[in-house]
This record gives sequence, structure tokens and C-alpha cells, in this order.
Amino acid sequence: MATILGIESSCDETSASICINGEIRSNVIATQAIHAKYGGVIPELASRAHQQNIIPTVEEAIRQAKVSKNQIDAVSFTRGPGLLGALLVGTSFAKSFALAQNIPLIDINHMQAHILAHFIEDPKPSFPFLCLTVSGGHTQIVLVKDYFEMELLGETLDDAAGEAFDKTAKILNLPYPGGPLIDKFAKDGNPAAYRLPEPQIPGLNFSFSGLKTAILYLVQDQLKQNPDFLTHNMADLCASVQSRIVSILLNKLKKAAKETGVKDIAIAGGVSANSGLRQSLIEMGEKYKWRVFIPKFEYCTDNAAMIAIAGYHKFLKKDFVGQDVAPMARMHL
Repeated sequence: MATILGIESSCDETSASICINGEIRSNVIATQAIHAKYGGVIPELASRAHQQNIIPTVEEAIRQAKVSKNQIDAVSFTRGPGLLGALLVGTSFAKSFALAQNIPLIDINHMQAHILAHFIEDPKPSFPFLCLTVSGGHTQIVLVKDYFEMELLGETLDDAAGEAFDKTAKILNLPYPGGPLIDKFAKDGNPAAYRLPEPQIPGLNFSFSGLKTAILYLVQDQLKQNPDFLTHNMADLCASVQSRIVSILLNKLKKAAKETGVKDIAIAGGVSANSGLRQSLIEMGEKYKWRVFIPKFEYCTDNAAMIAIAGYHKFLKKDFVGQDVAPMARMHL
């Protein structure tokens, strides 16, 4: 029996999870609502909220899993990448818990954990597989050869896909977080209503800054002619924006699949919760005979279940770290 406590604190969710022999028994997430009034995550406020939330969150995860802290065999925690102050809270708690219980400490790369979320439940992809990892801070295409052997094939050169959604939401006067709201409005809109550019970036890299600028200019020009433009055209605007972001992502993924010959295709990260992306990937998978893997919504956004499952596979390899470990705001895949 291997019982792993997972702790996630990379941004604005404090989360704790218990994994027993590769099975997630609890996954508790405390979301920080305070950032909505500022239109984005404030790092100092995030750190303070983590300090307030981490103990009750861990206690609730242990209670839901019906175990005691003395039954925990190791602690896995997000070491990076993320907000340094937020990471420091989770790292410090994990180190203290491991020291007090005299159990091993396991550091986890946040982006690897998003990919390994696919091993929480069946069906699971087979190695090697391609994973499009899309979140607020990262957009990557990764060739996953083994649990911790991953090759970065392409990444964003500027904004990530999640940033493109959130920054567009600001332009459209939608509250933070804007990505889910764009998804909601898009369901009632015409994705062909407005023609938006698709960046011609060589290879498998991405760029979203030009698209964001094009959206800004479009809205500014239309508002000059009609001050009520946003009110009357919100659904069509959101549908057009979402359609273009999805096409940018999936056209690169299609290219990666063709170049590698890999047929197991997965998505991960917060933006993988977007309904347009999920549906378009399913349709593309049917067209190209891919095996498509899409995580449950609760495992798309930042969560400790993915940290716990990654920790479980590291525990099997006895891949531990010492008490001198420090968080890393920037951490390569």
C-alpha cells in the first residue's frame, strides 16, 4: 500500500489530494475569489490566501479519503513553475509535514502533472502519446515517452492560450476569469461572424499576441460606429474568438501528429475544459483515426489529484528530494 498526499499551490487554487495505490480517494480545491475584483491574480494576495487555506484543505482531503495522517507514506508537492510566493507556501507545508511524519518528500513539475492527470482514470493513453497542454501561463505540445520522459515539441512564443482568452475577455468588458464566460457566450454565437487572423508561425510553436491585437482593433473600430456593439454582438464575438484560438491549437496538434506518426492524442491544462476545444478535438480524432483523451473537468484546472498521481509514480521509483529543496518559479518540462 502506498498512500500519497498531494499538495498544489502554484497559482490561485489551494488543493490537497490523497492517492492510494494509484487511486484518487479525495481531491479538495479551495478557489480564491478575491482576485476577480482586480481582473487577474495578485501574487501577494494569492500567497496570503494559500496560508489561510492550506491546513483546512489538507485536513478535509485526509478526512474525505478516510485515512489518518499516520497512514500517509509520502508527500508530493508542486515545486514549480508558478508564482514563487504561492509555491513557497505549499513547499514549506509539504516539507514540514514530511519532517514531522518522518516520510519521504516528492517534488513535482506542475506541467508534467497536468499531463499525468490522464493516468488518474481509465481509459489511459499508451506511450508514446502527444499532449497539447494549454493553460493560463503555458501552451505546449509534448511528446510523452514515459511517465517522466517528455520532449517539448512546440510552445508559445508570447501569450499562452489561456492569456488570450482572459485578455480578450477584458477587451470585451467581461469579468475575470474571462475564459469560461467566452465559452458560455460562444455556444449561442456564429463562429464565422468575424474573420480573425491565424498566425503563420513556423514549426510547432504558437503565437497569440497578434490575434489579441486584431481583436482589440476590431472592437475599437466597431465601437466608434456603434457604442452598443458589444451588447448586441457578444455571442458572435465570443464564438469567433474561440473558434480561432481552437483552430490555432488544433492545426499545430494535427501537424505534430503527422510529423511523429503518433495516434494517441491528449489535451491537458485549464483551457482543456473549454467546450469548443473538447468537441473540436473529438471531431478531429474521428477524422484522422486518433485515440483521443480528454480529462474530466475537475482534473483540467489546477488540482492536487494530478500532483498526487505524479507523486505515486515517483514513489514507485523512490525518486525523493531532501529538506533543502526550494520552489522554482520557472521550471523546465
